Amino acid sequence: MRKWLPLLTVCLGTFMLLIDVTIVNVALPEMRTELDASFGALQWVVDGYALAMAALMLGAGSIADLVGHRRTYLTGLGLFATASLVCGLAPNPQVLIAARIVQGVGAATMSCTTFALLNAAYSGRDRGTAYGIWGAVAGASSAIGPIVGGILTEVASWRWIFFVNLPFSVLAIALCLWVLTEDERAQRNRIDVPGMVVFTASAATATYALIHANEHGWSNAATRWLLLGAVVALAAFLLIEKRSRQPILDLALLRDRSFVGVLAAGAMLFFAAFAALMYTQIWMQSALGLSPIAAGAVGLPLSLMAFLVSGLLGRYLHGDRPARVIGTGLAAVGFGGIIGALLVHGEASWPALIPGFLMVGAGVGLATATLSSAAVAAVPWERAGMATGALNTAQQLTFALGIATLGGLFTHPDTPIAGVQLTLGVSGVVGLVGAILVPMLMRPRAGYKPRPWARTGQEAASSSSQ
Repeated sequence: MRKWLPLLTVCLGTFMLLIDVTIVNVALPEMRTELDASFGALQWVVDGYALAMAALMLGAGSIADLVGHRRTYLTGLGLFATASLVCGLAPNPQVLIAARIVQGVGAATMSCTTFALLNAAYSGRDRGTAYGIWGAVAGASSAIGPIVGGILTEVASWRWIFFVNLPFSVLAIALCLWVLTEDERAQRNRIDVPGMVVFTASAATATYALIHANEHGWSNAATRWLLLGAVVALAAFLLIEKRSRQPILDLALLRDRSFVGVLAAGAMLFFAAFAALMYTQIWMQSALGLSPIAAGAVGLPLSLMAFLVSGLLGRYLHGDRPARVIGTGLAAVGFGGIIGALLVHGEASWPALIPGFLMVGAGVGLATATLSSAAVAAVPWERAGMATGALNTAQQLTFALGIATLGGLFTHPDTPIAGVQLTLGVSGVVGLVGAILVPMLMRPRAGYKPRPWARTGQEAASSSSQ
């Protein structure tokens, strides 16, 4: 039994960081009432967490390689627990948003160590079993998030969606100190701090610009300056990465059309499938009068369908052409959004969302079962960790930007139901565009030659002898 305690330790962290992506949505109307929060503040409550994860996912892996994965995971748990406590005690929206950002930092720190810790603890068949159980926990976390959030908000308070993390965090920290051992550190002598800082600045500025545009308009001078600042910071990031000896993102990977296709697939999937869910929750509770529990239950079919499709079909899709599988998943997500936009009209109520949610869930299950393996397969083996980090970054960043973008569409029409229609319709279009674009990009890549510093010792010796 003790053999599986390292798996339990890692799964506890995964459970908390993933459930906090979806558990918040059902509590937003209650937060708005109690804290007198603006619509923009509610967007930041969700976006602050996703943005921190996206901005730090690439760099956190480099830090973990240097200081050790166990130590990094333990630090992430401590940050996450402390931020969860502050979230629950927050007296105003500003404190809540700041604590959510710190919570996202802790989540990114935990997430980047997951596979390294499992690899250090298990080998052979046990490693495969550990990966399978971890995957089931990850899927279940997203599925039960809306229900848990609804129950805690209605029975106790929205603050308990954060307080509930504390006992799990204490248990995870105790297990980490007891059963996890530090693995061998990677041979890395520096961290790309400038790249991390500038990328974070670019992502945060772009998100803030979109939310600011929703409140003040695109013609506002501040909006334009913010967008310009985001572009300048992105250009600076690309320049830094081009010159860095150990970048957080090897730009040579972006010359591979197949890898770019994987990143585009992850980004468009998260936009199309998840960005609009925040606004359906607000509509159901604020306009339809559903309780938090009922509103959370409406979103459950999407998560359950994704979990079932991924679990039942994932083994049969292994080895199939990933472009076809991912493209089919994006098409299902796109059609699900369009179906939702067509059914939610006039006097429609919450049942109109279910057919579209089921279709979206099926598409998510198909695509996510293949995305990570496709990302790793598209790059040289020594870039596998970087590829996974880039995919996670693309997903979380697009999720954050999607919430900011759809916020303006949700509030623009005269009625909430028209706003829901618009957000679902745009999400569906993004999914369908992805279904066409991604298979075109994900073609077998030509030979990739890693930069000299990225080669293994054997490769370097071979090249020097020639």
